[in-house]
Amino acid sequence: MKKRVFAMFTVLVLILTTLAGCGGGSGRETTAKESTGEETTGGETTADIIGSDSEDAVQLELWTFIAQHQNFYEAMLEKWNENNPDKQISIKCNVMPYDDMHNKLQIALTAGDGAPDIVDIELGKFANFTQGTPELMDLTEYAAPYREDIVESRLQLYSKDGALYGLPTHVGATVAFYNAELLEEADINWEDIKTWDDYEEAGSQYKEATGKSFGTADTYATWQLNAVMAQLGTDYLDADGNLQINNEKLVQALDMFKDMQDAGAIDTIAGGQPDTEEGKGAFNNGEFAAMIMPLWMMSRFTDEMTDLEGKIAIAAIPTMDGAQALSVGGGGTGTAVVKNKENAELAAEFLAYAKLSYDANVMVWEVLGFDPVNMSIWEDESITHDENNKYIQYFVNNPFDVLNEIKDGIALLESQTSSKYPSINDYFVATALNEIFEDGISSQEATDSAQDYLASELE
Repeated sequence: MKKRVFAMFTVLVLILTTLAGCGGGSGRETTAKESTGEETTGGETTADIIGSDSEDAVQLELWTFIAQHQNFYEAMLEKWNENNPDKQISIKCNVMPYDDMHNKLQIALTAGDGAPDIVDIELGKFANFTQGTPELMDLTEYAAPYREDIVESRLQLYSKDGALYGLPTHVGATVAFYNAELLEEADINWEDIKTWDDYEEAGSQYKEATGKSFGTADTYATWQLNAVMAQLGTDYLDADGNLQINNEKLVQALDMFKDMQDAGAIDTIAGGQPDTEEGKGAFNNGEFAAMIMPLWMMSRFTDEMTDLEGKIAIAAIPTMDGAQALSVGGGGTGTAVVKNKENAELAAEFLAYAKLSYDANVMVWEVLGFDPVNMSIWEDESITHDENNKYIQYFVNNPFDVLNEIKDGIALLESQTSSKYPSINDYFVATALNEIFEDGISSQEATDSAQDYLASELE
């Protein structure tokens, strides 16, 4: 039965993706793929020439599925060309629908012809392009001048066998968002929530005082589950890459959230998680008071939940005794250079500057609203305390105070670098989480079923 349900879900994902590719919907990636935290393009492919118009400029080609990245690269090209008069660059920037781009890239790399110089690859797809002998360039030496300032776990995410094949866009540190106004009305201080026991106690108190939900029992995302797994020091795969879906600590993490649900501290949410139209609507309407999400959720608040300005506080996620991490990175886009292209070295040099440099990461924060992977930004108060910044203005407290609190404890789930991870994530959001939080099936039974199914599919 589980195989039939998951197979039906997979078909549904393909249908939804096809509809999105035809221009349906809002353009946001709506399948069970792990979100980048960034907006995706709609159904049309566009191409523009950006950068230097000099006849001596080297023209590179870039593919992306994120429309906003064209503006970002255009700004970085302007800075690059100003600073490198002898290495002028223009870029033909192709913005394509998500699946179209990744499928076209796979075909081009397999055929050995037609691939771009530079390409954005979504986290959930990245491991597919590092199997065997990757056709992507090792960027290790190009990242070296910036590496000491970069959150290392985000580089590991796009690495294999000691080689770095992609450069990150943001950290995506998982944090807690609290509606401070609603909690104050229920006599709860969000600053007192330090442990998961505190979180459950606050949630139960809030539900009893208001009759409304406190936190979310996510059925369509693994953000908070992954964070607790990192704290417990476990993963979906063992050190040899074998499935360990039903391991004791993973079951413990799920049981913790199930106990919270039973205590009334968390509830399922329309849309299955906060980063859906239904979920954002529920928060904007005050139906929930807390969420555990990557920091890129900030842009959802400022752009789509404007009624909550001045009410939302950001904090480190609750922790536990013996926690092996303080947070985990969630979502992301790794940008790669295709090797054996005529201008691969120039492309790699530019890309490292455009993704890892101080200048680039100022723009990542100010324009895109993401937590920069270059930590030197985190301590530059001219950036982090700029009162004109819309994110500084919106939230109760400063996001960088939280980032600096957890910066030495932002972990990586190693399984996220495996080609098995997309199937694992899809099964959890299609089946396992719904079984636990909607159907009342025990965490052990749900993960035993997940282990059996995924083993038959992947091993």
